[in-house]
Amino acid sequence: MIPVCDVQSRETDNRFKLTKVGVTGVKKPVFVKRNGRENGHSGTLSCTIDIFVDLPAVQKGSHLSRNLEVLREIVEESVRQPVSGIENLAADMCKKLLDRHEYASTANVRMVADYFKSSRTPNGRETLETYSLLGESVYKRGEKVRKTIGVKVIGMTACPCAQETVTESLSCSREWPVMSHNQRNICTVILEMDEDVNIEADLLIDLVEGAFSSPTYELLKRDDEAAVVINAHRNPKFVEDVVRDVLKLLVDNCTDLPDNVGVTVRSESEESIHKHNAFAERKATLGDLRA
Repeated sequence: MIPVCDVQSRETDNRFKLTKVGVTGVKKPVFVKRNGRENGHSGTLSCTIDIFVDLPAVQKGSHLSRNLEVLREIVEESVRQPVSGIENLAADMCKKLLDRHEYASTANVRMVADYFKSSRTPNGRETLETYSLLGESVYKRGEKVRKTIGVKVIGMTACPCAQETVTESLSCSREWPVMSHNQRNICTVILEMDEDVNIEADLLIDLVEGAFSSPTYELLKRDDEAAVVINAHRNPKFVEDVVRDVLKLLVDNCTDLPDNVGVTVRSESEESIHKHNAFAERKATLGDLRA
């Protein structure tokens, strides 16, 4: 018989607690079925998952195989019973992690998934666009589970300042939008909430795309390409405008969410005429924003 030596459970010489110990970059398929606004949708998401628990000061190491066991069980269960979202999957994993790691007091799971959503170009052509879904959960013993759902969306903005400068320099008519420099804008929206609160990722994507100068598309024929450019220059925006407009749209469209939902909106514009990027962010609760 081979002796089993539990090195992880030995006492450590350096008595420092560690806030996160675990595994990162685990790739798994997750089966999801959501009751969305379009009669629901289901499918498989390719997820990259990070799994952590804390480690007390007296213990040498964490039992990392337990993290992978929990992950395997949850993912296999999603094949038989699809989950309603990766943020809910993360919450379930956190609870199981603390069951398996009796010495831990906090569990944390982060997930990122590629997501494809049907859309239409300005002239009505059907298209399938790609986005990133973000899910996370933190669970502390004796407290409520908190979970996070987020989306990362790429669009475009046209600079209002440059457009105004060009208009004045050329004495242009304001009937039609004039030239400006453009940016690829990457906007991320993250909502942190209690376990029993839910919101559709599709709604968050729609709100973000409504805050850009224009959405962008994988495939554009000439008439759609012209429409995107004209629409963007009719609606010039600073990076600050994108954040503020997303906040306004969240307040107007998420009236059923409680005040304690945490909100993070960040926007980064990859500049075309500068070598730097422009960035803006707001963190608040929905209650703060409503006030």
